[in-house]
Amino acid sequence: MNNPGRRKFIKLIGGGTALFAVSGLLSNCSKAPGKARVVIVGGGFGGSTCAKYLQRFNSNLDITLVEPSARYITCPFSNTVISGMQQMESITHDYNAHKNRGIKVIHAMAQDVDPPGKKVILNNGDVLAYDRLVLAPGIDFKWEDVEGMNADDAETIPHAWKGGAQTILLRKQLTSMPNGGVVIIAAPENPFRCPPGPYERISLIAHYLKQQKPKSKILVLDAKDKFSKQALFKQAWEKLYPGMIEWIGGSNGGRVDEIDVASRTLYTESGDTHKGDVVNFIPPQKAGTLAHRAGLTNADGWCFVDQRSFESQSHEGVYVIGDACIAGKMPKSGFAANSQGKVCAAAIVTSLTGTNLPDPSYVNTCYSLVAPDYGISVAAVYRFNQEDGIYKSGGGVSPLDADASYRAQEARYARGWYDSITQDSFG
Repeated sequence: MNNPGRRKFIKLIGGGTALFAVSGLLSNCSKAPGKARVVIVGGGFGGSTCAKYLQRFNSNLDITLVEPSARYITCPFSNTVISGMQQMESITHDYNAHKNRGIKVIHAMAQDVDPPGKKVILNNGDVLAYDRLVLAPGIDFKWEDVEGMNADDAETIPHAWKGGAQTILLRKQLTSMPNGGVVIIAAPENPFRCPPGPYERISLIAHYLKQQKPKSKILVLDAKDKFSKQALFKQAWEKLYPGMIEWIGGSNGGRVDEIDVASRTLYTESGDTHKGDVVNFIPPQKAGTLAHRAGLTNADGWCFVDQRSFESQSHEGVYVIGDACIAGKMPKSGFAANSQGKVCAAAIVTSLTGTNLPDPSYVNTCYSLVAPDYGISVAAVYRFNQEDGIYKSGGGVSPLDADASYRAQEARYARGWYDSITQDSFG
């Protein structure tokens, strides 16, 4: 995609075209009958968006959103909090807009699902009956694949891959680290939530260290040999943070084999030993716990769905969206979940009326801040067919030869993108 066209595309989807992913579907949705009960579990980008658009497509539906937290803290832009660029409040959102539009919001934990009985069991003892169920459980971690570490040890070696207390913990560890300390960031194998996320984090932590602790270093131990926007990130690191960041790919000793939590020491498959003052270990991932309890996951820990509608291939009337599902070539990202939530809402409403759901399109864009005034991005359009499922039909990345004004403009677009996507999902 050439630069002028790409800039126009970025501005379009970054500006929050709410119906971009579901254009052409509204005429069918508007005919759907009311009174059907739809329960949505998980109030992140996917679940929250799905609830909003279900109500928009048919205001007569009985919609219930189940989310344990009264305020949702996003992973997108959490790296700006970790690096001290923004405060937690800037990435925290409530569900008041949903309540005001008539969506029931229950702040409880869904403990189990009974697909044959069409019921969701909550930890407060309530049982919710449904005609359609949407699960947006996000991710969980494969602690069983990490020798020497378990979930409790994340209080010592944080992952910070879920927004909230872990975000604050990693920030505190960085601010307490002495000048000249070593930060180790270990990135997992694919697939995982937000493919460019570790590398934005590396960049913004480097920005913080450059300003406050310039003698410090960052060591990146990566289970992969390549990563999203790699050329763009490495170019920026060499320009902005020369000599501060060392990246080791998987085949060159980057795969972590074992962890000694007490000493913050990581052992790699190649036999190398690395000790950090601050260690950010991002574990391998799988679908959220509820998806496993409901019997929706495969051997790899993810959920097979009909990629046209996001209905589970395991249970009729149950839909899975966001990071937990296998969505063809789409990455696991907040924007992808937002797009899937809209398509899923249209699929549910058309299923209730017995009308046809046209083959949808989906979009994803991902901005990464390398510094406050230096942004890079990747954007793509995805389509569906029966043979390929969801496949990439077009898109582009930031050019390598861009000047400082272009990078600054993308940094501004990044902030506009965040405001737009959170307003679309939670506003």
